[in-house]
Amino acid sequence: MYMFLFLVVALVVVVGAVTLSVVGGGDSGVLPEAAPERLRDPMPLDRPLHRGDVEALRFPVTLRGYRMADVDDALGRLGAELAERDARIADLEAALDGARVIAATSLEKPTEEDHR
Repeated sequence: MYMFLFLVVALVVVVGAVTLSVVGGGDSGVLPEAAPERLRDPMPLDRPLHRGDVEALRFPVTLRGYRMADVDDALGRLGAELAERDARIADLEAALDGARVIAATSLEKPTEEDHR
């Protein structure tokens, strides 16, 4: 019985405290609108990305996770960088294959038929 009365009194105190804090919130009235938190350190635009840039990337947390615009921007930038690097690697591999073919044909020893 005493435990039940204690819980009822505690509940009344908590509800009263919450009601007083909400209703009697002070003289300032309505709180000013908070600016949405933005990505503090965007990825550099003046140079290619490095591993440290990606490791240092931290998104601000919002009500439902991360801001989709920040994540979309970062993923778009990373995708563009990867596509550019893949194209560069393909160009270099094609040039290397061409150089290997030229080197292989120029290093072949002439056969006896070539001397006739």
